[in-house]
Amino acid sequence: MRSSGFRRACVALVAGSFVLTACGSSDDAADGKTRITVNCMPPKSAKVDRKFFEDDIAAFEKKNPDIDVVAHDAFPCQDPKTFDAKLAGGQMEDVFYTYFTDATHVVYVNQAADITSYVKDLKSYDTVQQQLRDIYTVDGKVYGVPRTGYSMGLIYNRKLFQKAGLDPDKPPATWDEVRAAAKRIAALGGGTVGYADYSAQNQGGWHFTAELYSQGGDVVSADGKKATVDTPEGKAVLQNLHDMRWTDNSMGSKQLLVINDVQQLMGSGKLGMYLSAPDNIPILVKEKGGTYTDLALAPMPGGKGTLIGGDGYMFNKKATPAQIKAGLKWLDFMFLTPGKGFLGDYARAKKNDAPVGLPEPRLFSGAADARDQQVKKANANVPVENYQAFLDGNQSLRMKIEPPQAQQIYSVLDSAVSAVLTKKDADIDKLLKDASGKIDSILARG
Repeated sequence: MRSSGFRRACVALVAGSFVLTACGSSDDAADGKTRITVNCMPPKSAKVDRKFFEDDIAAFEKKNPDIDVVAHDAFPCQDPKTFDAKLAGGQMEDVFYTYFTDATHVVYVNQAADITSYVKDLKSYDTVQQQLRDIYTVDGKVYGVPRTGYSMGLIYNRKLFQKAGLDPDKPPATWDEVRAAAKRIAALGGGTVGYADYSAQNQGGWHFTAELYSQGGDVVSADGKKATVDTPEGKAVLQNLHDMRWTDNSMGSKQLLVINDVQQLMGSGKLGMYLSAPDNIPILVKEKGGTYTDLALAPMPGGKGTLIGGDGYMFNKKATPAQIKAGLKWLDFMFLTPGKGFLGDYARAKKNDAPVGLPEPRLFSGAADARDQQVKKANANVPVENYQAFLDGNQSLRMKIEPPQAQQIYSVLDSAVSAVLTKKDADIDKLLKDASGKIDSILARG
């Protein structure tokens, strides 16, 4: 690929009632190179990330002159409105981005190449955390490679903790402690909210799931066939939210919040705590007015589990062996070399005033993880001590991925969460019973 720009070969595909612009590549470039199309290149509006991505592809092509990489930008990298249509139309790139939750779906609709016999040539594959590799392993076969991983924790405002007479170096470890801390923070007045949670646009269901995992519960049974939300653990989640909202008045009067609402509250210094992954911290600083000094991260309260997620790349079922091999080389160069590449070049990130030192993503294990952490620590430009509790606490938590049919299930659970936060007399037992029945129906449809 020429370093002066990105080339595209685009065709129009009619899918349902709308038109997709699909960009694909032939098996080989006219000059005898192996050409691969890849997606999730940062948009032009993200100037720094875009330049990093372009520079890394140029460096990769210089190192591998027999490979031509054609990158397609996308924001978001996976749009739920078009993802399934592109799958159905066979219009995915040769190497395409997926959320963890979609890996099995892509395999079951027969749109992913089996790369089991090729990953042995991916030198970094065995260094990636086993639990993340397992996500892209379906029925014993490998269909993709993880790129990042995250786990949920509790973001909190150290300054508000101090003002409320709480020790910012000892964040809440149980939900009872969260409730007590939220009450004291809310008592500061002036519109200060102790604890906030999402309850709309499927985000309430997502957080219910994280909170349920923290209590030791599950959303669905181990075989994925039955709902398991109508349980003591599920009731504890909703009861705790109800009591903080109505008994303690520590969650504020405005509800049906989504992620942007909560981030605005935290960035403005008016919120004590909310659940999130570490990637929220730079957003709070760069876009919402927060400071790295004030923001800290603790493990999920409850001590029993945390929700994990992330993303990776899969291969188009039409990809040739040469394209699969080239794609794996590209992934290895871009994302899977500790301390280097698009996400791992911490020295470059620091030089460009990007945050270095956040506790995640944490992709590797063993010596590779030690190397990655060493380089990260050497280039840290954020207060890493603010995240030590998160790192320490995660060591003992059960790491659990989102449930199957996650977005449909979250839509159901949204209703339960929003009900307890907007109706003082909400019937929690009925809410859970109704949600359980609806989730069973979703799981039965497959």
